[in-house]
Amino acid sequence: MAWLDIDGHERELDRWPQGAPGGLLAWDAADEYLVGQWRALAPGAGPRLLLVDDHWGALAVALAPMRPVSWGDSHLGHLALAANLARCGLPADAVPFVPSVDIPAGPFDVALVRLPKALDALEDTLRRLRPVLREGALVLAGGMIKHTPTRAWRLLEQCLGPAPTTPGWKKARVGAATFTSPPLGPPVAPPAYAVPGDQLELRGAPGVFGGGHLDGGAALLLRHLPRADEALTAADLGCGDGILALALARRCPRALVLAVDESHRAAACAAANLDRNFPQPDEAARVTVAVADGLADVAPGSLDLVLCNPPFHQGHAVSDVAAARLFAQALAALRPGGRLLVVGNRHLGHHAKLDRLFGNHELVDGDGRFVVVAATRRD
Repeated sequence: MAWLDIDGHERELDRWPQGAPGGLLAWDAADEYLVGQWRALAPGAGPRLLLVDDHWGALAVALAPMRPVSWGDSHLGHLALAANLARCGLPADAVPFVPSVDIPAGPFDVALVRLPKALDALEDTLRRLRPVLREGALVLAGGMIKHTPTRAWRLLEQCLGPAPTTPGWKKARVGAATFTSPPLGPPVAPPAYAVPGDQLELRGAPGVFGGGHLDGGAALLLRHLPRADEALTAADLGCGDGILALALARRCPRALVLAVDESHRAAACAAANLDRNFPQPDEAARVTVAVADGLADVAPGSLDLVLCNPPFHQGHAVSDVAAARLFAQALAALRPGGRLLVVGNRHLGHHAKLDRLFGNHELVDGDGRFVVVAATRRD
């Protein structure tokens, strides 16, 4: 199925990584509806256009002739945007990308917003969007109806201004807000939690996994992190707020730990927690926080240990494709004898994936909801 741009050209798009199994399209009806509403409601020629959380670059490719700016949280989405521009024969700089933790240079006349899964992330995005909008700017926010609670439309009005919604179309809906700078109270402070056994205090951030509390799976995996005085090299794959990486660095004072996530928000949250808990420069230097496509850029055979609490969603789609890919990256990055420690919901069957990739697995621990599984690279 081909995606249409505003000039009626058919475009072939893909998610990232390209050609991944799962059969999921790089766009949905909400993307189509947003482009259709932009055609109907956008001001005359030449408005400055901002795209917010354009999942896989579909909006960017469709509206590339308008020279939009893409502002998003996902590094994989950024890679997909670059790949889809190239696939469609469009210049690499046709749609510049700005990470979510930075602020794009405004002012903008129109913004197209894909509604995120987490409402705290939506509120944070809308608050930070306000200063880069012109007074009276049009903000079109869209999502699939089943994934969009009523609270999302209320946030749109509270943060930006009047936002009537469209009738449903192909199970999608769009809200059209006119920016009127309504007064806003101060944002709610991110929640925090302590891990006394490791002398850690962590603070959450909008849209970052964990929500400012210790996730049950992470708590179970914490029981099995090593305590050692050896100079091991390790990675926390999909680090979220950084809890596993920081706990490991605390328990192993000579370890070098990479905390990596594809979310810019998550990496920034983990970096802030690193600064909060490791104030001494020589201690903090043992932990590196990075935004990346998992361990794709890590040297093969260079790690002793990988920790992973993998996602089982790609946006709103339930899928184990991401987990299987992370496990394959871990296998490549581990040296012979290196170990992968995974925690996940029982029903996901991670042990079967590890058997296929590593040829072995070990059941380490479990409770009514989660299970910890390990695998060792043999060769």
